Amino acid sequence: MPNQLTLRPADECRYDALALGEVMLRLDPGELRIRTARSFTAWEGGGEYNVVRGLSRVFGQRAGVITALVDDEVGHLIEGFIMAGGVDTSLIHWAPSDGVGRTVRNGLNFTERGFGVRGAKGVNDRGHTAIAQLGPDEVDFEAIFSQGVRWLHTGGIFAALSETSAATALAAMKAAKKCGTIVSYDLNYRPSLWKSIGGQQRAQEVNRELAQYVDVMIGNEEDFTASLGFEIEGVDEHLTELPIEGFSRMIETAAKAFPNLQVIATTLRAVHSASDNDWSALAWSPETGLVQAADRKHLEILDRVGGGDSFASGLSYGLIAGEDLQTAVEYGAAHGALAMTTPGDTTMATRAEVLKLAGGGSARVDR
Repeated sequence: MPNQLTLRPADECRYDALALGEVMLRLDPGELRIRTARSFTAWEGGGEYNVVRGLSRVFGQRAGVITALVDDEVGHLIEGFIMAGGVDTSLIHWAPSDGVGRTVRNGLNFTERGFGVRGAKGVNDRGHTAIAQLGPDEVDFEAIFSQGVRWLHTGGIFAALSETSAATALAAMKAAKKCGTIVSYDLNYRPSLWKSIGGQQRAQEVNRELAQYVDVMIGNEEDFTASLGFEIEGVDEHLTELPIEGFSRMIETAAKAFPNLQVIATTLRAVHSASDNDWSALAWSPETGLVQAADRKHLEILDRVGGGDSFASGLSYGLIAGEDLQTAVEYGAAHGALAMTTPGDTTMATRAEVLKLAGGGSARVDR
């Protein structure tokens, strides 16, 4: 059964997908740790941006990003990475530099890969960034979406950057819905981001308001409980197995709370060690009910950061392409698995690799 999402026709749209969110400069110490490194590899990355970069680079979709950067050398370094990912940069808001970053900055993200008993670690340096200060009145969202946009992706990381960010996300989502754009939202709960602006209570207030404008909701077990206040029995942060029944109840709760949701999806991850995870995913729609992707036991992980974003990217591609929900969730789980075999936030997979791996999870998906 084809999925029931109604997208605007591609030939009437300038973009297949847009992201709204922060794009940071990721500094990667490779096999060393942040505290012991003497050199870093530079990448770009951001929770919302990673999704449309995958849609562009892997799946050939016309993608762009709505973000803000400081008009300095670091800002243009990030711009170059975005361009290399095939993502349109014309919607970047350029903030004038004050010379020292006292009032506005570009975000930095130091990320070290975990291994064995040592978990991955990220250190964000993103206070007073240009995108966190971007207000809803500084972007003409109606003009952007009236050009034709099939899909908008944003999420809880962007919404948590500041009080302004939450208002900007709301304005974008309202404009998108008015113009017939499908909206996907990754809850992506980060306690460190909400800590100074109201904590978990504020996170739930913001995300519950934004959820009213969402068509496709994505998150893991912590995201749904912390961001929306839904409790799941039998789930803790040290998962040794994947409690499908608990997630099923969570999805039912979300669907009742927000009847506008047309698809709900969650990754399933059991962590045996930083480099050894069980990996699967669930998705739900009113038409199909609950479907599960292939359950990959003891998946070997090189760099887990960005795996969830690549899941969202593969899932979104399947839905944009008109595939049934089973196929879409297989694409998402396969893409996430492949992305975690390479370093960096962003995927290095190809569409052929995603479809080949997804085909092993279900005969229905094998092309």
